[in-house]
Amino acid sequence: MLPNIPILDIHNNQINLQDFQGKSLLIVNVASKCGFTSQYKGLQSLYEQYQSKGLEILGFPCNQFGSQEPGSHEDIQAFCETNYKITFPMLAKIDVNGANTHPLYTFLKKECPGILGTESIKWNFTKFFISKDGKVVKRYASNDDPSTIGKEISIQL
Repeated sequence: MLPNIPILDIHNNQINLQDFQGKSLLIVNVASKCGFTSQYKGLQSLYEQYQSKGLEILGFPCNQFGSQEPGSHEDIQAFCETNYKITFPMLAKIDVNGANTHPLYTFLKKECPGILGTESIKWNFTKFFISKDGKVVKRYASNDDPSTIGKEISIQL
């Protein structure tokens, strides 16, 4: 069961993580000016391939790593639509580390810590996969390309 965690979409409309109950989720902290930004293409491909099987991808812009997501919500959405034809949900910009860590990322990091049990997010495009029963199954590093994790995710849909 997904926890009751309020989130804002990129238009600042309040939704809740529980709105995605019964779906598998790939949650990603994203940035428009990062060396991994090209992963948007692979994320969109995964979404097109597996959305009908219950996969939702949630992109959370974050400006905490090298100030690589400096734009407004409008800038971010325009960048994603123009350059990568993104159709999966983009959410409001958040912090994934530090004193202002969004409650979603507090939950994700606790449920699925990184290497050696560290909880902090190391960089943009860290990915968390949540199964349709609400369990945080796996944490993928920034350099885990969506094209290489698709098969693993598809098995759990």
